[in-house]
Amino acid sequence: MNKYKAMKGLTFRCLLLSFLRPEKPSKFSLLLQTKIPSMKKLFSTKYSDGSVSFALLMLRLTAGGLMIQHGYDKLVKFAVMSKGFPDPFGVGSTASLTMTVFAEFFCAILLLVGLLTRLATVPLIIAMAVAVFYAHKGQVFGEGEHAALFLGAYITLLFAGPGKISMDRLIGK
Repeated sequence: MNKYKAMKGLTFRCLLLSFLRPEKPSKFSLLLQTKIPSMKKLFSTKYSDGSVSFALLMLRLTAGGLMIQHGYDKLVKFAVMSKGFPDPFGVGSTASLTMTVFAEFFCAILLLVGLLTRLATVPLIIAMAVAVFYAHKGQVFGEGEHAALFLGAYITLLFAGPGKISMDRLIGK
């Protein structure tokens, strides 16, 4: 216990000295390297395949899981919403709502389980781009903030892929 208290007092002084004299390796940096491996890992810029796959899983679960609710609401209220739904492509309100429900509900389910992930993100990217730039008039920092966040997540998943923890990975092997 005394060793811990001594390290705790030493840590603050070493942290302060490391900012005042960066040319010399401080006791704090040596402490990070030797005594506290978890702190070293926290400040590390290295990453592993497992951590990237876990991060992609969390992104898929979050972005897919939250989008399913939006699609489900539109699916349940389809008859009511189809008459006044925005038509950005000129194909009719019902067709636009159908494509939006397909993207926000069915493609989000595919994204959630990691099946056909890159293909499923394409309709979601289109739907969120329409939401940001047409429905919310490009107000990324205003009303369209949520749609812009979803758009960024789906573009990330399009380029990064589903990760190792997905159905795509199981099918691919």
